[in-house]
Amino acid sequence: IVALCSQSVQYMDRQNKIETGAYATRLNRLTKNFKAEGLALNFKVYNNKEVNAFASGDGSVRVYTGLMDLMTDDEIVAVLGHEIGHVVHKDSKNAMKKAYMASAAQDLVGAAGTLGAITSATLGNIATAYLNAQYSQKQEYAADDYGTDFAVSVGRSSYSMYNALIKLASLSEGNESSVLAQRFADHPDNRQRAERQKARAEKYGK
Repeated sequence: IVALCSQSVQYMDRQNKIETGAYATRLNRLTKNFKAEGLALNFKVYNNKEVNAFASGDGSVRVYTGLMDLMTDDEIVAVLGHEIGHVVHKDSKNAMKKAYMASAAQDLVGAAGTLGAITSATLGNIATAYLNAQYSQKQEYAADDYGTDFAVSVGRSSYSMYNALIKLASLSEGNESSVLAQRFADHPDNRQRAERQKARAEKYGK
């Protein structure tokens, strides 16, 4: 699954324009001290107005320019912490496994005994299914908690995750096109999710 994550991210990298200018400089500055358990993190920015970010099971983290335009440095760090949390908690690996199984790519691998047999079209299907994967409410809550704790661990405001979630809630309520916003809107208690992180932030203050 880790190898498949790596191949899928490489495919997505080829399909997107990767920023090397101001956006990349900003992201490198924000993430230079990032660490996560058992992961060799690597970061890139996609030139895409979509408000989105994702982390893959191999430690690859990708951020869209749309999200960086919308959010402050603290909020970006919290969102990246949230996405890394999904990887640390194995959510991303499980999502990739489901995407892989749904694509019927296992038949190709089973026949050839190697991931190299997977075609670009199949990788594209897997990548799309992975990006559209839905996490459970429990998984999202745990990733939110991780995002708040992660932001604090690298010197950011304890309200970083709360503020980011408020912005995503506003997007989803306004029917904006955003993968993250739609993921947030999938649960009926969207504002409650943000309030949970506000309470967590206040505990840090105390």
